[in-house]
Order: sequence, then C-alpha cells, then structure tokens
Amino acid sequence: MNNLRQTIAQHAARLMVEDGIHDFAYAKKKAGQQVGTSENSALPSNAEIEEEIKLYHQLFNEGQPQELKLLRQAALATMQLFERFNPYLTGHVLDGTAGKNAQTEIHLFVDSAKEVEIFLLSEQIPFKADEKAHRLSGKPSKNKKDRACKTVPLYALETEYGLQKISVFEYDDIRIATKRASNRSDVDKAGIAEVRALIK
Repeated sequence: MNNLRQTIAQHAARLMVEDGIHDFAYAKKKAGQQVGTSENSALPSNAEIEEEIKLYHQLFNEGQPQELKLLRQAALATMQLFERFNPYLTGHVLDGTAGKNAQTEIHLFVDSAKEVEIFLLSEQIPFKADEKAHRLSGKPSKNKKDRACKTVPLYALETEYGLQKISVFEYDDIRIATKRASNRSDVDKAGIAEVRALIK
C-alpha cells in the first residue's frame, strides 16, 4: 500500500471508529477529501481499511476489549431471544474489530421471514424494516446474478449497545456462506454456544 492509500485508509478507519460511520464507500470519500484527493485509484480497499481499524483499536482504544465484550453480550441476549429462528452472529462484533459505535449483525435462517416479523410484533419489540443485499458463495442457480447476490428482509433494533441489524434468510441458505464486501472472502458466523464461549 503506497503512502497516500495508507493515509486515506487511516483517516477512513478513524472516521468509522470515532464517528460511527458504517459505509466504507462514504468513509473513503470523506477521508479522500480530508487529504485532498478524489481520485478513485488512490482510494484503499475495504480490507485495507479493516486492517487500519484493527491497528487503531490497538493503538488508541484501550477500552475496546470491554466495549467488544458488551456488544457480544448484547448480541448473545438477542440471539437467545430469537433462538427458534437459528441465529448466527457475524460481522465486526464476531471478528473482534468492533468498538462502541459498531453495528451488530445477526443472521436468522427460517422457513418464513414473516414468522420473524410476527414474533417482533407479538413481543412488542420496536424495529425498522428494510432489505439488504448479501453476496453469496456457491448458491446453486442457472442465473449468475442470482447466484452472486440475494436480497433478504432486514430488521433493525435500537438497543442500549447500539444498532443490531438482523438479516432473515431462508432456512436452506444456512449451508451457503455470505461474502465480505471488503475482500469477497467467506463471512464467519457463530451460533449461540460459540458466542457464549467467546465471552468467557
């Protein structure tokens, strides 16, 4: 990584950690403006920014391990609430790069997405409904576009420890890995027992 790319990556990482920005593209654009460039060729990859986020936490955020533990505890509580829907934790709260402004990502695998919405309503849990596109790995399909991406229902929950975003997949998708936007590698996911073990 050249000096300009690294500088932009460092600025973007700081924006994402300190300002709670979750959109890599927006963080890159804003960081580029801060250092005086708008050239796309100078912008770092998402993976390069993720590495700088890890380094930022190591250097400047002594409280990050405790913040991460609280986020994982809150995620576990939500997963236990949704236990019947096969919950898995993923994203930055699982991989250890999350700080206090991080969003928590949980995937559910169900026969009918409507069941989740009915459950939220019956339990009187406030939520915002949306959709999210996920890149998929190895989804069998004749259509390459279908295989590459899937849009699923998303329910956003505001909690004491920040926003929890719950993506609802079809049950059969549990065998298919989703892809990271940063480097297209398979996303790790952890069930209730694994998250509980992480917190100990």
